[in-house]
Amino acid sequence: MQAAISCTGVRKLFPNVAAVDGVSLSVAPGEVFGIVGPDGAGKTTLIRMLCGILDPSAGQIEVLGAKIPNDVDEVISSLGYMSQRFSLYGDLTVLENIHFFADIHEVPRREREERLQGLLRASRLEPFRTRLAQNLSGGMKQKLALVCTLIHTPKVLFLDEPTTGVDPISRREFWQILYALVADGMTLFVSTPYMDEADRCQRLALMNRGKILVCDTPANVRSSMKNVVIEIDSPEPRAASAALAHVDGIRAIEAFGHRLHATADPSVEIATVRMCLEKSQVPFDELKLAPPSLEDAFIARLEEGEPVV
Repeated sequence: MQAAISCTGVRKLFPNVAAVDGVSLSVAPGEVFGIVGPDGAGKTTLIRMLCGILDPSAGQIEVLGAKIPNDVDEVISSLGYMSQRFSLYGDLTVLENIHFFADIHEVPRREREERLQGLLRASRLEPFRTRLAQNLSGGMKQKLALVCTLIHTPKVLFLDEPTTGVDPISRREFWQILYALVADGMTLFVSTPYMDEADRCQRLALMNRGKILVCDTPANVRSSMKNVVIEIDSPEPRAASAALAHVDGIRAIEAFGHRLHATADPSVEIATVRMCLEKSQVPFDELKLAPPSLEDAFIARLEEGEPVV
């Protein structure tokens, strides 16, 4: 089966920096593919090249069988792209924005109405069809932007951190819409800063400094972690973190409220951590090995800093 998206050795050079540096990946039709990484990793630049907005400095890109950017006009009507920033018209209503984008994509009036009603129901924007876009909440604005992106029913949808700053309920509703579209055959390529959203993807790529460090299923990313995770539940997490910083073999310490996740070499024993906390007179309620989360695995990969060969 031909890949919906493929790129080989893709680079994008800006003055003094390689924003994307030798990226190769393939996304199957109907797949939910996620890309995560710190700010400045190159995620947005990569997405813009895949859409044909930016020209690559080197490498090959194909989307739906068309070479990008040379043949982008052949597939542009089958692509959808939603950028990080709210890009709609604040002084137009919800309906006016949708009709504007439907006109741009030359969606026939008869087809448009059926799609519009379905998208309004799915996004729960139906009661707000006459409200100005600038007066919508953050979550509603993002859902409106998604509806406008989907009004022409693209086959491949690119989303660049679409739910940043959106409340949890709206984020859940947003993903419900996306998975309904994927069930109908759409291919989804999404960047996200949220690990719970990353876990919804069928495969993930971790990107840093323009390179792909790992690309696999969420389960395989977690299980491939070389180090162990020691979980400490302490009413004084700052004191616990300061004490553990002196233990040889502990590579990183992340706080989750009262819980700490200490990423450590496999040689580090629980008894050693216990003795360190007791010696520093740091109280703790629980101390155990924990299965690594996606965040643990990604932080460990960033610490290693070695791209996939």
